[in-house]
Amino acid sequence: MPPVSDRLPAFPWDRLAPHKATAAGHPDGIVDLSVGTPVDPVPPLIRRALTEAADTPGYPTVWGTRALRDALTGWCERRLGARGMTDRNVLPVVGSKEFVAWVPTQLGLGPGDRVAFPRLAYPTYEVGARLARAEPVAYDDPLRLDPEGLGLLWLNSPSNPTGEVLPPEKLRAVVAWARQHGILVLSDECYLELGWEADPVSVLHPDVCGDSHEGVVAVHSLSKRSNLAGYRAAFVAGDATVLGELLEIRKHGGMMTPEPVQAATVAALGDDTHVAEQRERYRARRTALRGALEAAGFRIEHSEASLYLWATRDEPCWDTVSHLAERGVLVAPGDFYGPAGARHVRVALTATDERVTAAVHRLKG
Repeated sequence: MPPVSDRLPAFPWDRLAPHKATAAGHPDGIVDLSVGTPVDPVPPLIRRALTEAADTPGYPTVWGTRALRDALTGWCERRLGARGMTDRNVLPVVGSKEFVAWVPTQLGLGPGDRVAFPRLAYPTYEVGARLARAEPVAYDDPLRLDPEGLGLLWLNSPSNPTGEVLPPEKLRAVVAWARQHGILVLSDECYLELGWEADPVSVLHPDVCGDSHEGVVAVHSLSKRSNLAGYRAAFVAGDATVLGELLEIRKHGGMMTPEPVQAATVAALGDDTHVAEQRERYRARRTALRGALEAAGFRIEHSEASLYLWATRDEPCWDTVSHLAERGVLVAPGDFYGPAGARHVRVALTATDERVTAAVHRLKG
């Protein structure tokens, strides 16, 4: 068996360490806009639900409690417009990254199979393919892919890193094409509730998938919309046959969401007020950072949704990273997300208001 280092790409964030050290040397401290990790408090009603369920000495189930399954199906119908959802159409997972990394393996893909994902993309799509020893395939347009041997097709709308939103007609065409060729569509929709200049649509919406969930699975996370990255609260929804297979595999693997986290998820999905409040925080930070970047000579591309600004000064991305680090601002180089990002940087909105204000002042300097 080849060593892991031969099968997986280098962990990209290690390359950012010297620039992080430079930014940290700023007299007023670092403004870290490189990672999309939430910094705002977990809403009180979610914390209460977690603590009230803390006395759960028994093992949780992989499938989740009845209350959780009802919350998941109800949210999909209410928020995504999905129809005909039953508890066979939902499955909790231990954070969305875990699912993305391991689903090719869990579905039995391997040598001779291909896993496709956007050319500019979250690196874990490629990692998941490589862990399964399948062939990773980056695409510009999924409808131009060769379907031969293609086992999984990843969509990501809104996109990480670019914030691009795919319109319903494009999603519908991709789902129809994939069904024609017997290819499973996995749609990473973790930023769906953070649309700014576009209204993102789920693959589970009837305008996209029709009256059937066949061949489509949507991935959702509470990390960003509810500040629950530390809880590892996420779920998948869609094709009951596919989720049934995953349920059996995950039972054997003991991949269980802790029951207090399940209770917290129920509370989070049942409340829209905290989501609206968090959106407004991000909206204000986005407005401030976008204005400051554009005034400093950056061009913002896409970025109509998600928690990032996809920015460029038409120079190599590491030159931009170095330029900003000298001003105490750390951003992610675009080539972390594929060679196509080599002249862009990703600027996260996940910093406190005070740190965002500091970044705005430094960009003016």
